[in-house]
Amino acid sequence: MAPCKKVLMLCGDYMEDYEAAVPFYALAAFGVAVDCVAPGKKPPGDACLTAVHEFLGHDLYTELPGHRFAVTADFAAAAAADASRYDALVVPGGRFVERLSVDPLAVSLVAAFAGETATRRRPVVVTCHSQLLLAAAGAMRGVRCTAFFSMRRVVELAGGRWVEPDPLGLCVADGNVLSAIRWPAHGEIIRELLRAMGARVAGGRGQAVLFLCADQFARGRRGLPRRAACPTKRKGEACVTAIYDATPAAASDERRGHNFAVTADWGDVDADRYACVVVPGGRAPELLATRGEAVALVREFAGKGKVVASIDQATSSSPRRGSSTAGAARAASRRGWSPASPARRASGTVARSPTGSS
Repeated sequence: MAPCKKVLMLCGDYMEDYEAAVPFYALAAFGVAVDCVAPGKKPPGDACLTAVHEFLGHDLYTELPGHRFAVTADFAAAAAADASRYDALVVPGGRFVERLSVDPLAVSLVAAFAGETATRRRPVVVTCHSQLLLAAAGAMRGVRCTAFFSMRRVVELAGGRWVEPDPLGLCVADGNVLSAIRWPAHGEIIRELLRAMGARVAGGRGQAVLFLCADQFARGRRGLPRRAACPTKRKGEACVTAIYDATPAAASDERRGHNFAVTADWGDVDADRYACVVVPGGRAPELLATRGEAVALVREFAGKGKVVASIDQATSSSPRRGSSTAGAARAASRRGWSPASPARRASGTVARSPTGSS
């Protein structure tokens, strides 16, 4: 068996929530180990506070508090170790990179992956503002790169070749550097990163996922071709996500998360066009459970032997376990879905994940 691939994620307080969480969980889903390190923090127990960057009608994005993101490895040990222990480096965006750009250990760590003196340049993922660390490490010269708009002069002054981030889901791959403006590019980033680490990436034809949404649903992690629909909203409108984090109180803390765009009108949703429906958790399922058309759609997916994935409170709008059939799991497998895992245990078609931080 080939050895497990391993990625280092360089973290810090107020890194962008999605830009840390999506790579972490997506890579873990593909069996890639991810060590999360941050200067001044050690496991177990230490965590970085993430930030949600969202446009709320002002000239610049608003920074909202996100999750407590646990560090899983010691930063000093990672910085002192041989970079060859890792197959790639991921640096989320956010304000923390301003401080790290003048931290000698952080800069030398990035240089070990991407600098001119690196023994072997490994894939480096930078999003939003974290391109600043590439510039500080002297690893920007001649590199085609995109970033948040205000970073253009930094990229150019460091010798990089600026690429306009249009569309927002654009991932620019140049040599070992993968860059993007923000998290909408994660689907392409993860695909390119896996390829750079030697994986063969292929997708089944015609596979797509439907997200059944409403306001105050727990933020989701996306990657497959997907559509998002809400019975109370039209295509182009947004559902407000919610962040739930563990607190000393009996109930988890709820905070506003990202805006999640609805990409399909409800009347255009056809269960036959999707391999799976995902009902995220949060308080949204309480509303969806009162909407007959939403319950009927989930029942249709289950009745046709398609995968129904529900998280946390989303089970309230999903079929009962007794309504599932074993044949549906086999049908899902034939469509290319991985076998059920502990976090995706299925009773027939209905897959649920345990309650926890979303």
